[in-house]
Amino acid sequence: MSWTREQRNVTIAAYLGWTLDAFDFFLMVFVLKDIATEFNTGIPAVALAVTLTLAMRPIGALIFGYLADRFGRRPTLMINVACFSLLEFASGFAPSLTALLVLRALFGVAMGGEWGVGSALTMETVPTRSRGLVSGILQAGYPSGYLLASVVFGVLYQHIGWRGMFMIGVLPALLVLYVRSNVPESPGWKQMAKRPRPSLMSTLKHNWKLSIYAVVLMTAFNFFSHGTQDMYPTFLREQHHFAPHMVTWISIALNLGAIAGGLAFGWGSEKIGRRRAIFIAALMALPVLPLWAFSSGAVALAIGAVLMQIFEQGAWSVIPVHLNEISPEEVRATFPGFVYQLGNLLASGNAALQAQIAVNHGGNYGLALALVTGIVAVVIAVLILFSPERRGIDMTRTSAGSAAAS
Repeated sequence: MSWTREQRNVTIAAYLGWTLDAFDFFLMVFVLKDIATEFNTGIPAVALAVTLTLAMRPIGALIFGYLADRFGRRPTLMINVACFSLLEFASGFAPSLTALLVLRALFGVAMGGEWGVGSALTMETVPTRSRGLVSGILQAGYPSGYLLASVVFGVLYQHIGWRGMFMIGVLPALLVLYVRSNVPESPGWKQMAKRPRPSLMSTLKHNWKLSIYAVVLMTAFNFFSHGTQDMYPTFLREQHHFAPHMVTWISIALNLGAIAGGLAFGWGSEKIGRRRAIFIAALMALPVLPLWAFSSGAVALAIGAVLMQIFEQGAWSVIPVHLNEISPEEVRATFPGFVYQLGNLLASGNAALQAQIAVNHGGNYGLALALVTGIVAVVIAVLILFSPERRGIDMTRTSAGSAAAS
C-alpha cells in the first residue's frame, strides 16, 4: 500500500492546520488567571472568552465549508489558516476584556472552518485503507497543539506574559506557504465539481435525521474533550497550587498520552469498526476518573491525566473519518465541520459551567471535571450504538486515481 507524494503532503498540511489551530486556542486556557488579574475580574468572566470561541465556530464551519464545497478545499484552507493566525495575533493587543472577548469570538469563526475543510481534503485524497490511521493522525493535531501551547507557556510565558503568548500565535500563518507550494486539490472535489449539486439546506433537509443525530453526538463529544481539557490547567494552578513549570510538565505528559491514544484507536477502528472503537474508548475513561480528578500529588495526577487523554482522544480520533464517511457527499466539507461545530456551540458553556461549579463547591475543580466527564462518557457510549457504520466507502466515486491509490 504505497502513498503518493501528494497524499503525504495533504496529510501533513491537514495535521499541521489542526495542530496550529488548537495551539492558538489553548494558549488562552493557560493564561485565564493572568488576564483576570490584569482586567480586575474573576476567572469565570474571562472563561467567557473560551465560551465565545466555541460558540462562534459553527458560523465558521458554514462559511468556510460552503467556500470549500463551492471553490475547492485547497484555497479555502489557505484563507482559513491566515484568518485565525492574524486574529490570534490581534488578541495580544486587546485594551480591555470586552475587546478581547470580541477578538476571541472572531477567532472562533476562523477556527470553526479549519477542521471540516482539512478533514474533507484529506479523507478524499488518502488511500481508503489508511483512513482510520490518518483520522487518528489528524485528530492528534488537537493534543499536539495543546502540547505545543504547553511548551510555549513553560518556556516563554515568564518572559513575554500573556500578551506575548498571543502574539506568537501569528506563526501558523506560515503554513499557508506550505499549502500553496505542496498541496493539490482533492480528487474527490474535482469530480464532484463537474456534477450539479443540491444546496446545503436541501441536503440537510433530505438527511434531517442524520443531521440531528450527528449534532447530538458531537455535542456530547465536545463536552468530553473540553470537559477534560479547558479547565485542567486552572485546576492544577488554583486547586493544587502548582507552579507554571509543573503545569507545563503535566500538560506535556497528558498530551503525549492523547497523541498515543488517538493513533492507537484510529488505527484500531480500521480493524474493529468505527462504532466499536469509540464505544470501548469512552467506557474505558470511567475507571480513570478517581485518579484523574481526586488524587493528590503531581505524579498521581499526571498518571491520571495521561490515562484520561488516551481514552478521550482515543474516542475522538475516529471522528474525522467517521463523520466524513457518514456525510452526504455533496456537502462533505460543510456537513462534518458544521455538525461538529454546532455541537461545540451547544457545549460552549462548558468552561464557564465547570468554573461556576467549582466556585459553588469551594474551589473544587476536580468535582466539576469529574461530573461533566463521567456523564458524557456514558452518553457517548450509548449514542454511538445508533450510528451508521460506513467504514471503507468510496469518497470519490468516479475518481479513478484515488481508487487506484487505495
